[in-house]
Amino acid sequence: MSAPRGQAEASTGIDTTPPPSVEVLGVRLHDLSLAQLLERLQHGVLVTPNVDIIMRARTDPAFLELLNSADFSVCDSRIVQWACSFLGTPVRAKLSGSDVFPAFCAHHRDNALVRVYLLGARPGVAAMAQQRINRRLGREVVVGAHSPSFGFERNDAECRDIVARIEETGATVLAVGVGAPKQETWIMRWRPHLPGVRIFMGIGATIDFEAGAVRRAPPWVGRAGLEWLYRLLQEPRRLWRRYLIDDLPFLWLVLRQRLGLNTASRR
Repeated sequence: MSAPRGQAEASTGIDTTPPPSVEVLGVRLHDLSLAQLLERLQHGVLVTPNVDIIMRARTDPAFLELLNSADFSVCDSRIVQWACSFLGTPVRAKLSGSDVFPAFCAHHRDNALVRVYLLGARPGVAAMAQQRINRRLGREVVVGAHSPSFGFERNDAECRDIVARIEETGATVLAVGVGAPKQETWIMRWRPHLPGVRIFMGIGATIDFEAGAVRRAPPWVGRAGLEWLYRLLQEPRRLWRRYLIDDLPFLWLVLRQRLGLNTASRR
């Protein structure tokens, strides 16, 4: 997913050395604080693996390769952060998309070169998020928003229309919130068609949170590692299988990694 970087970019003084990283069940995570991430995030692709994403990657080699090719891959789960510590490779921060994205927008409040486009959520929700963010920051940081149709990623004509919409706004940052692995796969597929966009982010449910369409868990719930339970109680019919079946083996697999019993290749 990484594109070659030209001499003009190299002359800006941006630190392009790879961030320090650790590995959980084959997925690489970069060990960065929020301040370090905001300083480094000048270009490239940001992904935010949580338990569900890591478990999906175990059974999808293409998705695993995609995650591990991202320029920035940060820990989006207190449980994953605890797992890193248990494995003897702690990461300094939990950096969910719903934390990073608003912090990024606030960090660039006065930077006219940062123009964000939101892609995702239900009809009208992305536009509402755009209004709320710009009102909060006092600048048109978000220059466009679009809620695509269900299954849009399989429709090349619709995707090309979305690309044209993004290009028309002059956006330099694209935040995609359509869930994993769809958002990361879409970014990989269409990134070459968006030369004006320097930063791509997969941000999951963040657009819903920013619009006020879905209530985020209180901070103490996140600190306790129970944000998954909070979301499950909000949307049980959609999320019960993910959290109670698909993600359940995670801790057992981490224990196996600690004991050196997993067969996944190290990267």
